[in-house]
Amino acid sequence: MTQTKNYALAIVLITSLFFFWGFIHNLDPILIPHLRNAFSLTHFQASLVDSAVFIAYFLLAIPAGIIMKRFGYKVGIVVGLLLFAVGCFLFVPAANTINYVFFLGALFVVACGLTILETAANPYITVLGDPSKATQRLNFAQSFNGLAAFLAPIVGGKFILTEEPKTAEQIAALSEEARNIYVQTETASVKGPYVILGLIILAVTAVFIFTKLPDIKEEGANSGGVFSAFRHKNVTWAVVAQFFYVGAQVCVLSFLVMFATDVSGIAPSDAKYYAGVAGLAFMVGRFIGTFFMRYVAPVKLLLLYAIISVLLTFVVIYGTGLLTLYALIGIAFFMSIMFPTIFAVGVEGIGADTKSASSLIVMSIVGGAILPPLLGQLSDSTGSFQLAYYVVLVCFVVVALFAWNNKGSELREAKGGH
Repeated sequence: MTQTKNYALAIVLITSLFFFWGFIHNLDPILIPHLRNAFSLTHFQASLVDSAVFIAYFLLAIPAGIIMKRFGYKVGIVVGLLLFAVGCFLFVPAANTINYVFFLGALFVVACGLTILETAANPYITVLGDPSKATQRLNFAQSFNGLAAFLAPIVGGKFILTEEPKTAEQIAALSEEARNIYVQTETASVKGPYVILGLIILAVTAVFIFTKLPDIKEEGANSGGVFSAFRHKNVTWAVVAQFFYVGAQVCVLSFLVMFATDVSGIAPSDAKYYAGVAGLAFMVGRFIGTFFMRYVAPVKLLLLYAIISVLLTFVVIYGTGLLTLYALIGIAFFMSIMFPTIFAVGVEGIGADTKSASSLIVMSIVGGAILPPLLGQLSDSTGSFQLAYYVVLVCFVVVALFAWNNKGSELREAKGGH
């Protein structure tokens, strides 16, 4: 009875982590246009917010796994939470110094914490309790990630975005003193939300420190070096597909507010709500996709969703007005099952190489650091924000090829999540 209660409490605590990292990730679509306005950034410069976040996944994935193997899940989670909180507090000196690079550094520290948290929480929640219900627990936890994707843009938009931001021309026309005051005011608005979030994360850290969590011992032979997992074809394909998928996800969600204002003609004060709608579409898509997987093989559903996403991306590129924005929101719905399905196919049937494959697939999240700047650079060089979405189109073509090449998979339900 005591063990059951301990598992229940542990599951609740771990599930809360899915919400918190989902929330901080989905503040980026609000933070990017805000910093772009404050510092008069190009699309490429603004995209470096995503680079600062997702490069951490490439650099920290293997060290995070080492921490977990040596010290256990609890220590890994506490270390991740502390880095998460420290990164949030670094937004204060970043705002005070009015330094964009400092903001990027703060985001990188936050992301280092998130990398460790994700590396720990995903496998930990699967081993807590009845093994036959591991996927059910993981999908339940993922739903809170989707809830965060819906709430974060709305909350962030209310407390971070200025109702009437000045255009680049208006900022350039200000005197140096007036310009400094304006930028200081804009950057200062991020301090409150991130400090509050940092304090909440510290409180959660304290709860983890003083709560006795089940100490799960995992068995299995060590199969050698981490790169030995590449001998499995499905692992290699999954690493490639996940690189492009995460790049597409970040491009779609992080640029959505800027796209709404620059292409669809939405007022800046209203654009933030469309980011919330996209987050809601992502959450609903994950629920509906999981339901469909009872009747349709996950890989076949992935192939269908990837093809639909390709078609919607054509609408984004060549459509006009609100239609393009609705297409982006539609993409958010159809891409919702992609990360967990790719992850599950990648680790399917590889035995002792599973942990190594997991680290490699987490490392491939670095696509979120590389592809958004490419989209930003393409937008700046061509002068067309819409044509830059060919980057996203290519990403979904790669996901479709992944699904086609693994259509023989016997996977019945997706595992993993982001």
